[in-house]
Amino acid sequence: MPQPLELKKTLNLLKTDFPMKAGLPQNEPKQLAAWQESRLYDRILAARKGRPLFVLHDGPPYPTGTIHLGTGLNKIVKDLIVKSRSMAGYYAPYVPGWDCHGLPIETQVEKELGGKGKVPPDEFRRKCREFATRYVDQHRRDFKRLGILGRWEQPYLTMDFSYEAKTAETFLDFMEKGYVYRGRKPVYWCIYDSTALAEAEVEYEDHSSPSIWVAFDVIGGGTGSAANLGREIKAVIWTTTPWTLPHNRALAFHPDFDYAVVDTERGAFLIAADRVDALRSEFGLRESRVRATIKGREFEGMKFQHPFLPIEVPGVLADYVTLEQGSGIVHTAPGHGVEDFLTGQKYGLETAAPLDDRGVYTEGLPEYKGKDVFTANPIIVELLRKRGALLSAADYTHSYPHCWRCHNPVIFRATEQWFIQMDQVARPGKSPGSAATKSLRQEALEEIRRVKWIPAWGQQRMHDMVSGRPDWCVSRQRFWGVPIIVFYCDACGKQLRDFAALRNVIRWFEKEGADAWYRHSPEELLPAGTKCSCGAAKWRKENDILDVWFDSGSSNLAVLTAKEGLTENGAPWRPSDVYTEGPDQYRGWFQSSLLVAVGIKDQAPYKTVVGHGWTLDEQGRAMSKSLGNAIEPNEICERWGADLLRLWVASVEYQSDVRMSERVMTQLSEAYRKIRNTFRFALINVSDFDPSRDALPAGEMEELDRWMLERAAELVKKCRDWCEAYEFHRVYHAIHDFCVVDLSAFYFDVLKDRLYTKAPRSKTRRSAQTAIYKITSALVRLLAPILVFTAEEIWKHLPKQSGDPASIHMSVFPNESDLGTGLSPKQMVNWERLLNLRRSVLISLEEARKHNDISASLEAKVRLTGAAKEDVELWRAYKAWLPALFIVSQVEIDEPSDIVAFNPGVSRADGKKCERCWNYSRHVGENSRYPTICERCSEALVEIEGEQVSV
Repeated sequence: MPQPLELKKTLNLLKTDFPMKAGLPQNEPKQLAAWQESRLYDRILAARKGRPLFVLHDGPPYPTGTIHLGTGLNKIVKDLIVKSRSMAGYYAPYVPGWDCHGLPIETQVEKELGGKGKVPPDEFRRKCREFATRYVDQHRRDFKRLGILGRWEQPYLTMDFSYEAKTAETFLDFMEKGYVYRGRKPVYWCIYDSTALAEAEVEYEDHSSPSIWVAFDVIGGGTGSAANLGREIKAVIWTTTPWTLPHNRALAFHPDFDYAVVDTERGAFLIAADRVDALRSEFGLRESRVRATIKGREFEGMKFQHPFLPIEVPGVLADYVTLEQGSGIVHTAPGHGVEDFLTGQKYGLETAAPLDDRGVYTEGLPEYKGKDVFTANPIIVELLRKRGALLSAADYTHSYPHCWRCHNPVIFRATEQWFIQMDQVARPGKSPGSAATKSLRQEALEEIRRVKWIPAWGQQRMHDMVSGRPDWCVSRQRFWGVPIIVFYCDACGKQLRDFAALRNVIRWFEKEGADAWYRHSPEELLPAGTKCSCGAAKWRKENDILDVWFDSGSSNLAVLTAKEGLTENGAPWRPSDVYTEGPDQYRGWFQSSLLVAVGIKDQAPYKTVVGHGWTLDEQGRAMSKSLGNAIEPNEICERWGADLLRLWVASVEYQSDVRMSERVMTQLSEAYRKIRNTFRFALINVSDFDPSRDALPAGEMEELDRWMLERAAELVKKCRDWCEAYEFHRVYHAIHDFCVVDLSAFYFDVLKDRLYTKAPRSKTRRSAQTAIYKITSALVRLLAPILVFTAEEIWKHLPKQSGDPASIHMSVFPNESDLGTGLSPKQMVNWERLLNLRRSVLISLEEARKHNDISASLEAKVRLTGAAKEDVELWRAYKAWLPALFIVSQVEIDEPSDIVAFNPGVSRADGKKCERCWNYSRHVGENSRYPTICERCSEALVEIEGEQVSV
C-alpha cells in the first residue's frame, strides 16, 4: 500500500502569474505597442464585418497645446460608447478628427512669427498647416495613451484637401439654395483679432464698465400730451457703453409704459414712471414732483437733441424696453446692437458704425476720433460732463462678452458680412426632398424634436437657441480657413452667379486644397472664358474666409460617407448614431452641424446627442494652470495609469459637471485594487480548469453555484441596458459592488473550503470552478470598455475555449442566457432568504469574537432557535449548506417556536480540529491512515488517491 499523502500537498493551493500589483504606468505602454503591432483596431473591425453599423461622429478638437482633463473626459466617454457598442456586436468604426482652421491656430502662429502680417497669406497658411500638423501628432499620441482605439493613422482633418473642398462646396450649395446673402449688420467683433465672431466664439466674463446716466433735451413733436412738452425737459437714458453714444440715432420707448415728467432741483426729467425712484438713488436728488404721466406710444416721432452732436434723434417704439434697470428709455445705436439694428431698419435710421477693424473711430469729434472704443469711454464721459449732459457716472461690474481665444472684451459692430438666412425657404428644385415649404429655422426645429437628447433638457436648450438665434454670420476676416468662393466683376462689381463656373474652384481645392485660392488668379480658378453679363471677363476674389463653425459643422457631409466606410448598403451619406460633446457645443458644434445638415440633407446629422459636463476641482472650481489646480491626463497616466483615469470617467455621472482631485484618485485606486484582487482570486482558482473539458452542465452544478450564475445573469442584463443608455457610471458601480460584496465578501469566501479541500476533479469543485469561470469571463468582458488594459491582462490569464479571440476587445459582451441555469423562482427566493440568515449569523459570530468565546469562525457551532415554522423548514431543507454558508464547523436547528424571537446562538464547536481543513468534527481520529483529519477530508483523500492511481 502506498505511503499516506502529505496533507498540505493534497490541498488545492494554486497560483497564477496575474500579479497583485498592476504597475499600470509601466505596463500600459507595452500593451499599447503590442496592440499597434498586431493592428488590433483593424482586427476588431474585421471580426465585426457584416454586423449592424454604429457610428459615433467625433467632434473635432483644436490641435493647440496639450490635452487637458476635459479633453480626456470627452475622448474617454466616446471610447466607452464605441467599445461598448462594438462588444454588443456592432460594426463600430471610430474616425477621430481635428478642427485645424481658425483663430486659435492663427493666434499661435502669429505669436511664433512675432505679430500679424509678417509673411504673405500663402506662406502664413503653410505655417498654420505645419503648426496644426505638429499638434495633431501630439494629441494623437496622448489620446492613444488613454487606451482609445480608432483610425488614428487616417483621421479626418478639416485642413485635408478633400475636406476643404467639401466645405467650400457646401457653402456653394447654401448659396445656390438662396440661403446666403451679404449685408451690413451688427455682429460680435474682436478688435484685438480684427475679426467677426460667432455666438459660440463668445464667452461671458466679469468686466468693469462706466455706468452713466445722460440727458437728451426735448425739442418737440410726438402726439397727444407728449406734443405739449416744453423744451426745458430732458429725457434720461442709461448706458454702460459710452463709446456707442456718437452713433446714437434714436431713443426707444415702450408703447405701453407710463412715462413721467418729474420736476427736481436740477430741472425737469422724462423717465419711466416706475423708475422715478432712480432719480433719488442714482443721482442723489432730494426733491421730485411728478408733473405729468404720458403713455410711451405718444413719444413716437418726438425729436430730441443729441447731447454733443449737431443732430436731432427721433423717439421710436420698441417692446424690448424693460423696467428692470435704467430709465425705461433706451439709447439706440443701430450699428451696435441687434435689437437696435432691427429698430433702425423699421424706422429707416442710419446704421452708423464708423470704426475700423481695430475698433478705432474713423469719424467723429476731435476728442475721440482716432481713438479705440475702450480708450474713448472716459473721453466721452468727460465730453458729456462738459456739455452738461452727464447726470451721473460710476463704475459697474457686470457679465460682458469676451473673445473666446484672446479673452478680451468684444464689441457689437455693424459691418458687411456674409450671412445664412435662418428664415429663408430653399429655392424650388434645390432641396433633396420635395419642394421646400419651410424655412431653415423651421426645419431645424422639427429635426430637434426627432433627435434623442441626453440629458433630456438638451432638447429644450437647443430649441430655444435655434428659435431665437439671428441669421448666421459665416464670414471671417482671417486667412487660415476655407475661402468664401465668390467673385466680383472688375468692371461693374456684380457678383458671379454662374454656379457651374463656381464649382470649378472645388476641383482646384481637391487637388491643392484651399491654398489654391491664394496661389491662382480668378481666371485660372474659373473655367476659361467665364464672362460677366456686362461682357467683362476680369474678376476679383472675395477676401473673407468661412466661419470655423461652418467648417466643423460640415464634418458630417465630409466624413459620414460611403467613401469613409461609415454608411450602409452603398448609401452616400447617413446621420451619425450619436454625437457627444461638452455643454458649450449646444451653441457650437451641435448647432452648426444641425444647420448645415438640415440645409443640405433636410435632416439632422445625428440620431442621439449626449452632452457631458465640465471638469472641476474638489472645490467645484474650473481647472486652470493659473489656479494651480489642474490635473492633466498625462500626469494621471504617469502616476496612476490610464485605466485609473478611465475608471474615474466611468465612475462619475459625466452628464453633469464632474470633480477631480488627488483624493478622488486615491479612492479610485482602492476601488481598483479590490476589483483587481477579486479577479486575481478567480484566476488562481481556475488555473487548473479547462472550460471545454471540465465545465459542468447547469443541471449537474451545485445549487449555490447556479444561484450565483443567475445573479450574474441579472447583472449582465442590467449592464447591457445601461451601456445602451450611455449610463456607464451604473455599470461601474454595479460591477464594483458585485465584485466586492457578492463575490469577495460572500461567494468566494464560502467557496474557499470547497475549492481548497475537495479533490481536484471532484464534481462539487468543478461546479464551483464552472461558476467562477463563467462569472469571471462575463465580468471581464463587461469591464473591458472601461479598464481596457486590465481587462486585456485578465483575459490573457483566463482559461480559453475554442474560438475565443486573442484579445478581449475582439470578443463580445456576454448574454444573459449564457449564465442562466434554469433555477426556479422559488429556489432564487430561497437563497435570498438564506443570504439574509447569513447576515444575522455573522453579526452573532462577531459578537462572540468580541467576547473571546471564539477566535475564528470555524471554532464555532451555530444554533438557530426561536424561528417560525416556514423558516425552520427552509433551513432544514438546506441544512447541509449552512456550515459552509456561515463558515462554521457545525449548525443545529431547533424546533419552530410559537413566539418568534430569532437570535442565533454561538458556542464552541464539538470535536477536534481537522489538521487539513481546520473544521472541527467529532470524527477526527476515526481514519487510521490519516488520524488527524475529519470525515469530509477522508472522503476527499480517497478520491485524490484514486485520481493519482488513474493517472
